Amino acid sequence: MTSRTRLRGLWPALLVLTLTGCGTEHVGAGGASPAADVPEHAELEARATALQTRADHVYVTEVTGYTLATQSVGVLGDDGFGSSYTDRNGHVIQLGVERADYSPADCGEQEPADGSPDYTVCEREGEGWYRATALGHAYARTEGDVSVTVSAELTAVDRATLREAAEAAHRADDAELDRILPSLGQAPGSQPIQRGDLPPEGDGAPNNGVGASG
Repeated sequence: MTSRTRLRGLWPALLVLTLTGCGTEHVGAGGASPAADVPEHAELEARATALQTRADHVYVTEVTGYTLATQSVGVLGDDGFGSSYTDRNGHVIQLGVERADYSPADCGEQEPADGSPDYTVCEREGEGWYRATALGHAYARTEGDVSVTVSAELTAVDRATLREAAEAAHRADDAELDRILPSLGQAPGSQPIQRGDLPPEGDGAPNNGVGASG
């Protein structure tokens, strides 16, 4: 996959994570569990595998006024990781980690195309890059074989707040993995979907009747 293709797919993928994270249970950024309560690392690896990612691809961040939307936690790409952090006003910051076969600096070389970001800003800042389009902006950096990206809508989250989240983003330790990874058997796709609209008798066709309020 080319670097341009990866860049084109990044923003839509993170947007999906935003949508799946809305209206979910939240946990704070701090307050890790006591070490005595943390499972063995092998169990945490198994929980990451059940989520179709890897424990060393799970990152967390901290940003003033934002908390992790736990139901936004999920796989990104082949075995990456993504999550969303929201504030009380519904503003969203997305954190994404993927294997890096490109440099964040590639945004400066990208040719605009249908469905791809047309970057208006792409500049070096610290250990990473700041990128912006007409709709969104992001900080991105590479760490080993992965790219770590923190992004948000341009009008919803200011650059200083986004920078705070980017600087705080780090690989989760075992206590943090325990707090955010679903328990075994609870990862998306591991349980059959429970349908509440199936009649108890007959051929099992969905009940599409509309109640008095509908």
